[in-house]
Amino acid sequence: MAGSDRRVEREALVGSLERNGIRDRAVLDAMAWVPRERFVPEDLAADAYVDRALPIGEGQTVSQPWIVARMTELLEARPDHRVLEVGTGSGYQAAVLARIVRDVVSVERHAPLAERASALLRELGLDNVRVVTGDASAGHAAAAPYDRIIVTAASPGIHGDLAAQLAPGGRIVAPVGTERMQELVVRHSDGREEHHGGVMFVPLLGRAGFRPNGGSERKGGAA
Repeated sequence: MAGSDRRVEREALVGSLERNGIRDRAVLDAMAWVPRERFVPEDLAADAYVDRALPIGEGQTVSQPWIVARMTELLEARPDHRVLEVGTGSGYQAAVLARIVRDVVSVERHAPLAERASALLRELGLDNVRVVTGDASAGHAAAAPYDRIIVTAASPGIHGDLAAQLAPGGRIVAPVGTERMQELVVRHSDGREEHHGGVMFVPLLGRAGFRPNGGSERKGGAA
Protein backbone atom coordinates (compact mmCIF):
# COMPACT_ATOMS: atom_id res chain seq x y z
CA MET A 1 0.00 0.00 0.00
CA ALA A 2 1.25 3.47 -0.85
CA GLY A 3 2.41 5.55 2.12
CA SER A 4 1.70 2.73 4.59
CA ASP A 5 3.11 4.78 7.51
CA ARG A 6 -0.23 6.65 7.56
CA ARG A 7 -2.44 3.69 6.79
CA VAL A 8 -4.22 3.93 10.15
CA GLU A 9 -5.25 7.50 9.38
CA ARG A 10 -6.50 6.51 5.94
CA GLU A 11 -8.49 3.65 7.42
CA ALA A 12 -10.01 6.04 9.96
CA LEU A 13 -10.90 8.41 7.12
CA VAL A 14 -12.60 5.60 5.21
CA GLY A 15 -14.58 4.70 8.32
CA SER A 16 -15.72 8.32 8.60
CA LEU A 17 -16.70 8.37 4.91
CA GLU A 18 -18.80 5.24 5.41
CA ARG A 19 -20.52 6.72 8.44
CA ASN A 20 -21.30 9.79 6.35
CA GLY A 21 -23.04 7.92 3.57
CA ILE A 22 -20.36 6.73 1.12
CA ARG A 23 -21.25 3.17 0.11
CA ASP A 24 -19.32 2.36 -3.08
CA ARG A 25 -16.66 -0.18 -2.07
CA ALA A 26 -14.41 0.61 -5.06
CA VAL A 27 -14.39 4.28 -4.05
CA LEU A 28 -13.65 3.48 -0.41
CA ASP A 29 -10.84 1.09 -1.37
CA ALA A 30 -9.30 3.73 -3.62
CA MET A 31 -9.48 6.33 -0.86
CA ALA A 32 -7.83 3.84 1.50
CA TRP A 33 -4.92 3.38 -0.93
CA VAL A 34 -4.14 6.93 -2.08
CA PRO A 35 -1.72 8.77 0.26
CA ARG A 36 -3.38 12.19 0.51
CA GLU A 37 -0.41 13.56 2.44
CA ARG A 38 1.61 13.38 -0.80
CA PHE A 39 -0.86 15.70 -2.54
CA VAL A 40 -0.74 18.59 -0.07
CA PRO A 41 2.08 21.02 0.82
CA GLU A 42 4.57 19.58 3.28
CA ASP A 43 3.63 22.08 5.98
CA LEU A 44 0.00 20.85 5.80
CA ALA A 45 0.77 17.13 5.69
CA ALA A 46 -0.30 16.70 9.32
CA ASP A 47 -3.82 17.77 8.28
CA ALA A 48 -4.00 15.49 5.24
CA TYR A 49 -6.66 13.23 6.74
CA VAL A 50 -8.80 15.97 8.24
CA ASP A 51 -11.98 16.17 6.18
CA ARG A 52 -11.48 19.64 4.74
CA ALA A 53 -10.11 21.34 1.65
CA LEU A 54 -6.46 22.42 1.77
CA PRO A 55 -4.61 25.03 -0.33
CA ILE A 56 -2.11 23.72 -2.90
CA GLY A 57 -0.91 26.94 -4.54
CA GLU A 58 -1.95 28.89 -7.65
CA GLY A 59 -5.14 29.88 -5.80
CA GLN A 60 -6.33 26.26 -5.90
CA THR A 61 -7.27 23.68 -3.28
CA VAL A 62 -7.42 19.93 -2.92
CA SER A 63 -11.06 19.11 -2.15
CA GLN A 64 -12.11 17.64 1.16
CA PRO A 65 -12.07 13.82 1.10
CA TRP A 66 -15.84 13.46 1.50
CA ILE A 67 -16.47 15.58 -1.60
CA VAL A 68 -13.91 13.57 -3.59
CA ALA A 69 -15.60 10.35 -2.49
CA ARG A 70 -19.11 11.64 -3.14
CA MET A 71 -18.35 12.93 -6.63
CA THR A 72 -16.53 9.72 -7.51
CA GLU A 73 -19.46 7.68 -6.23
CA LEU A 74 -21.91 9.75 -8.30
CA LEU A 75 -19.73 9.14 -11.35
CA GLU A 76 -20.51 5.39 -11.16
CA ALA A 77 -17.28 4.61 -12.97
CA ARG A 78 -16.37 1.04 -13.92
CA PRO A 79 -12.99 -0.67 -14.43
CA ASP A 80 -13.27 -0.53 -18.25
CA HIS A 81 -14.04 3.20 -18.37
CA ARG A 82 -12.05 6.14 -19.72
CA VAL A 83 -12.55 9.25 -17.61
CA LEU A 84 -11.87 12.92 -18.32
CA GLU A 85 -11.07 15.08 -15.31
CA VAL A 86 -11.52 18.83 -15.78
CA GLY A 87 -9.04 20.43 -13.38
CA THR A 88 -6.14 18.28 -12.15
CA GLY A 89 -5.17 20.44 -9.20
CA SER A 90 -2.95 18.39 -6.91
CA GLY A 91 -3.72 15.14 -8.75
CA TYR A 92 -5.52 13.58 -5.76
CA GLN A 93 -8.86 13.09 -7.53
CA ALA A 94 -7.04 11.65 -10.55
CA ALA A 95 -5.21 9.21 -8.29
CA VAL A 96 -8.48 8.00 -6.77
CA LEU A 97 -9.98 7.56 -10.23
CA ALA A 98 -6.87 5.73 -11.45
CA ARG A 99 -7.44 3.02 -8.85
CA ILE A 100 -10.95 2.42 -10.22
CA VAL A 101 -10.90 2.88 -14.01
CA ARG A 102 -8.81 1.90 -17.03
CA ASP A 103 -7.64 5.35 -18.16
CA VAL A 104 -7.79 8.93 -16.88
CA VAL A 105 -7.12 12.06 -18.92
CA SER A 106 -6.78 15.08 -16.63
CA VAL A 107 -6.51 18.68 -17.88
CA GLU A 108 -5.00 21.50 -15.81
CA ARG A 109 -4.76 25.21 -16.65
CA HIS A 110 -1.82 25.91 -14.33
CA ALA A 111 1.40 24.40 -15.71
CA PRO A 112 3.20 24.16 -12.32
CA LEU A 113 0.31 22.16 -10.85
CA ALA A 114 0.10 19.94 -13.94
CA GLU A 115 3.82 19.17 -13.84
CA ARG A 116 3.81 18.46 -10.12
CA ALA A 117 0.74 16.21 -10.32
CA SER A 118 2.06 14.30 -13.32
CA ALA A 119 5.38 13.59 -11.60
CA LEU A 120 3.69 12.47 -8.39
CA LEU A 121 1.24 10.18 -10.16
CA ARG A 122 4.12 8.50 -12.01
CA GLU A 123 6.03 8.15 -8.75
CA LEU A 124 3.03 6.34 -7.24
CA GLY A 125 2.92 3.96 -10.21
CA LEU A 126 -0.36 5.32 -11.54
CA ASP A 127 0.66 5.08 -15.18
CA ASN A 128 -2.93 5.07 -16.45
CA VAL A 129 -3.25 8.84 -15.88
CA ARG A 130 -2.25 11.37 -18.54
CA VAL A 131 -2.05 14.99 -17.40
CA VAL A 132 -2.51 17.62 -20.11
CA THR A 133 -1.74 21.32 -19.66
CA GLY A 134 -4.34 23.61 -21.21
CA ASP A 135 -7.76 25.22 -20.87
CA ALA A 136 -9.44 22.61 -18.71
CA SER A 137 -12.85 24.23 -19.16
CA ALA A 138 -12.82 23.06 -22.79
CA GLY A 139 -12.07 19.46 -21.84
CA HIS A 140 -9.77 17.53 -24.18
CA ALA A 141 -11.55 16.74 -27.41
CA ALA A 142 -8.47 15.10 -28.95
CA ALA A 143 -8.94 12.00 -26.77
CA ALA A 144 -12.77 11.95 -26.72
CA PRO A 145 -15.17 10.30 -26.28
CA TYR A 146 -15.10 9.58 -22.55
CA ASP A 147 -17.32 7.22 -20.59
CA ARG A 148 -17.34 9.64 -17.68
CA ILE A 149 -16.39 13.29 -17.15
CA ILE A 150 -15.77 14.88 -13.76
CA VAL A 151 -15.40 18.63 -13.27
CA THR A 152 -13.48 19.57 -10.13
CA ALA A 153 -14.06 23.34 -10.08
CA ALA A 154 -17.15 25.54 -10.02
CA SER A 155 -18.68 25.90 -13.47
CA PRO A 156 -21.35 28.35 -14.67
CA GLY A 157 -22.89 25.46 -16.61
CA ILE A 158 -22.07 22.30 -18.52
CA HIS A 159 -20.82 23.70 -21.81
CA GLY A 160 -21.91 22.12 -25.07
CA ASP A 161 -18.32 21.50 -26.16
CA LEU A 162 -17.68 19.49 -23.00
CA ALA A 163 -20.95 17.56 -23.23
CA ALA A 164 -20.06 16.64 -26.82
CA GLN A 165 -17.01 14.74 -25.51
CA LEU A 166 -19.22 12.31 -23.55
CA ALA A 167 -19.83 8.83 -24.95
CA PRO A 168 -23.41 7.52 -25.33
CA GLY A 169 -24.61 6.22 -21.98
CA GLY A 170 -22.06 8.37 -20.17
CA ARG A 171 -22.43 10.92 -17.39
CA ILE A 172 -20.85 14.16 -16.24
CA VAL A 173 -20.52 15.12 -12.57
CA ALA A 174 -19.93 18.83 -11.99
CA PRO A 175 -20.46 21.60 -9.42
CA VAL A 176 -22.67 24.07 -11.30
CA GLY A 177 -23.72 27.54 -10.20
CA THR A 178 -22.14 30.86 -9.32
CA GLU A 179 -18.60 31.52 -8.15
CA ARG A 180 -19.87 31.61 -4.56
CA MET A 181 -22.20 28.61 -4.42
CA GLN A 182 -22.89 25.59 -6.58
CA GLU A 183 -24.93 22.42 -6.71
CA LEU A 184 -23.59 18.99 -7.60
CA VAL A 185 -25.15 18.06 -10.93
CA VAL A 186 -25.12 14.71 -12.71
CA ARG A 187 -25.76 15.18 -16.42
CA HIS A 188 -26.51 12.06 -18.48
CA SER A 189 -25.63 11.79 -22.16
CA ASP A 190 -29.34 12.01 -23.03
CA GLY A 191 -29.60 15.39 -21.28
CA ARG A 192 -31.29 14.23 -18.07
CA GLU A 193 -30.01 15.88 -14.91
CA GLU A 194 -29.93 14.96 -11.23
CA HIS A 195 -29.17 17.45 -8.47
CA HIS A 196 -27.34 16.39 -5.32
CA GLY A 197 -27.05 19.30 -2.92
CA GLY A 198 -25.02 22.43 -2.38
CA VAL A 199 -21.22 22.59 -2.54
CA MET A 200 -18.52 25.25 -2.77
CA PHE A 201 -15.54 24.99 -5.14
CA VAL A 202 -12.94 27.39 -6.49
CA PRO A 203 -14.04 28.72 -9.90
CA LEU A 204 -13.22 27.00 -13.18
CA LEU A 205 -11.39 29.56 -15.31
CA GLY A 206 -11.26 29.49 -19.09
CA ARG A 207 -13.26 29.81 -22.28
CA ALA A 208 -16.16 27.75 -20.91
CA GLY A 209 -15.73 28.83 -17.30
CA PHE A 210 -15.47 32.06 -15.32
CA ARG A 211 -13.33 35.09 -16.07
CA PRO A 212 -10.41 35.65 -13.68
CA ASN A 213 -12.04 38.95 -12.57
CA GLY A 214 -15.53 37.48 -12.20
CA GLY A 215 -18.34 36.58 -14.56
CA SER A 216 -18.65 33.90 -17.20
CA GLU A 217 -16.53 33.47 -20.31
CA ARG A 218 -18.89 30.91 -21.83
CA LYS A 219 -19.67 31.09 -25.51
CA GLY A 220 -21.94 28.67 -27.31
CA GLY A 221 -24.13 28.06 -24.28
CA ALA A 222 -24.48 25.12 -21.95
CA ALA A 223 -25.68 21.84 -23.38
